[in-house]
Amino acid sequence: CSLALPSDRQLDERGREAAEAQRLRSARVQEQVRIRMMLRGQAPARPEDLADGIRGGQYSSTLRSSFSSRSQSNGVDPKASLYQPLAKKDFGTLRGSGWSSRSAVDLTPHKRMATISNGGLAKGRAYVAGYAASQAATASPRPSSFHERNFRCRQNLDTLSLRSLRLADRPLPLAEDRYAGSFGTMPAGGGGAFLGLGEHSSRAPSVRSLAESGHHLAEPRAMEMYNGHSTLLGHHAGGFDDIDLPSAVKYLIATDPNLQVLGAAYLQHKCYSDSSAKKQARSLQAMPKLVKLFNSPNQEVQRHATGAMRNLIYDNAENKLALVEENGIYELMRTLREPDDELRKNVTGILWNLSSSDNLKDRLARDTLEQLTDLVLVPLSGLGASGVIQQNPSEAEIFYNSTGFLRNLSSASQQTRQKMRECHGLVDSMIHYVNSSLEVGKSEDKSVENAVCVLRNLSYRLYDEMPPSSLQRLEGHRRNAGGTVTGELVGCFSPQSKKAREHYLNADIVTFTEVSKDPKGMEWLWNPQIVGIYNRLLQRCELNKHTTEAASGALQNITAGDRRWAGVLSRLALEQERILNPVLDRVRTADHHQLRSLTGLIRNLSRHARNKDEMSTKVVSHLIEKLPGSVGDKAPPADVIVNIIAVLNNLVVESPMAARDIVYFDGLRKLFFIKKRRDSSDNEKSSRAAASLLGNMWQYTKLHRDFKMKGYRKEDFLSL
Repeated sequence: CSLALPSDRQLDERGREAAEAQRLRSARVQEQVRIRMMLRGQAPARPEDLADGIRGGQYSSTLRSSFSSRSQSNGVDPKASLYQPLAKKDFGTLRGSGWSSRSAVDLTPHKRMATISNGGLAKGRAYVAGYAASQAATASPRPSSFHERNFRCRQNLDTLSLRSLRLADRPLPLAEDRYAGSFGTMPAGGGGAFLGLGEHSSRAPSVRSLAESGHHLAEPRAMEMYNGHSTLLGHHAGGFDDIDLPSAVKYLIATDPNLQVLGAAYLQHKCYSDSSAKKQARSLQAMPKLVKLFNSPNQEVQRHATGAMRNLIYDNAENKLALVEENGIYELMRTLREPDDELRKNVTGILWNLSSSDNLKDRLARDTLEQLTDLVLVPLSGLGASGVIQQNPSEAEIFYNSTGFLRNLSSASQQTRQKMRECHGLVDSMIHYVNSSLEVGKSEDKSVENAVCVLRNLSYRLYDEMPPSSLQRLEGHRRNAGGTVTGELVGCFSPQSKKAREHYLNADIVTFTEVSKDPKGMEWLWNPQIVGIYNRLLQRCELNKHTTEAASGALQNITAGDRRWAGVLSRLALEQERILNPVLDRVRTADHHQLRSLTGLIRNLSRHARNKDEMSTKVVSHLIEKLPGSVGDKAPPADVIVNIIAVLNNLVVESPMAARDIVYFDGLRKLFFIKKRRDSSDNEKSSRAAASLLGNMWQYTKLHRDFKMKGYRKEDFLSL
């Protein structure tokens, strides 16, 4: 046999190929070492800086009226007091200072990123994941030279791409936690921001863009998940430097999905906080182009298009309207059916943004409620077949976004409230989620807060807006159309006789038993069981004051007015649920917003209470403590003062013990101070209320001696 040897030409070609391969391997390793050495000198990103980059709504000291929770005060024609615990207006997408990427990367189960003000929700919902470079084929490592180990790379950072870097696998940096009390692994602020190279997008960022961003160069965990864009990466290896808005908008209508991703990603990045860019994008017709990409056959295009839209509509009413006018709601609801959690997070975030515009709420309710309930609320609330809440972190955020959307809608018109009450499965989902969360000790959950606020808003003016057949069932034959007690006789007894009262009491029991059976839908809003749920929230929710405020506001709504059922539920709360003690516990430490709903609830309860003496011994001292007695005292808002005085008046007219306790706990001094203070319209209201109460107190002649000992005369009590 003979040995065949390669020709000289073949040897030359193979030698050149081997040399070229070795050169490329060496270049890759050198580039990686230089980058890592350069990054060792960078300061770590500060959590405060990262948190400042979050967009969206938050509880803040400046409350916005578009996101309110409503409560009724006592009286035949109660007026609404707007409770605005959440100024949640919009969602945006978290920027990377020098670059950005798709919105809504999967959150880790242990960290979330949120800003907080006044103990409220994060002001934003802005997700970042970085652009990840495509991974080059791995090469065998070689020892680095002394020069490489000890000297930094001096190459131009603008032109140095990350495309060929193979980054190690380690966790991405997150901003520090700002919330507590999440449900399961759910970020309590409704999600977080995943910083770093979280996704392989359409192109790699330049090293300069990363160095200037102030973040660590985080090694991506999921880089292999997003490949296939090597061609696009090869053409755009220098960052966003060579792209502008007109070019990005043109990319949206390109046939290449990679270019569509690039265009949408640039819009998301550029429109994070630049209002002029949002306006320019709208003028370039970016809105209809993005809407058409919501249901692209390419999933990455869908994600980037919805992420860009999320930023475009943030705090921009014109862009929100443009989205709706381009049939955007219909396309969003189609997209919501996709089995992709990242996409569903973006869609529900967009809906939450849109719902902050008052002029869009009725239309959103009309076009979204049924589908949102079927696709999100019922399955994720645990109302479905399982009966328990089973949410992964992404699903928890989807549910949180959806309940925030409902919370905004529920503060709109009567028409929208009624549509929400009638939407099959909506109220049931809210009730089931709150009840299940209480059972597993998750009362602090932020979605619980949203759900309770929805229930509070839907119970606003409930007896005036419920179906006539339901109202007639609750009211029975006791009242005529005007709401007053009828003059019919019970047998031979007058309506005011003891026998008549016993008859009415028995009728209450019969109605109570009937109504308590198997509530469905809106029936939950006035069902006796709901009182127990609100009571447990007041007792168990220690940290989230907005949840307890909403619970007391909902109780205030369903006990307001002179309707028969308002009295039934009031007495149920007092006598069966023993709700007075947890309410008074809240009063001791409540801020002004909480005091409005708490004192409004006590006002309703004091009107319907059977035993005024017993109630007086429990509440008078706590309420007197909240009243101002001199110019330097810290005074609650005027409506809180009016509520407190109304409670005292309701008790005084039937209980001498209430009048005695007012004197004992130094209430006279405070009431006379309030009576004399008439320097504003609000103070005028509280002054008149104090004058009325003092006039009623003078009717107890046994207390005149005590009054005189404190230096007060008849004229002081009876003068206006």
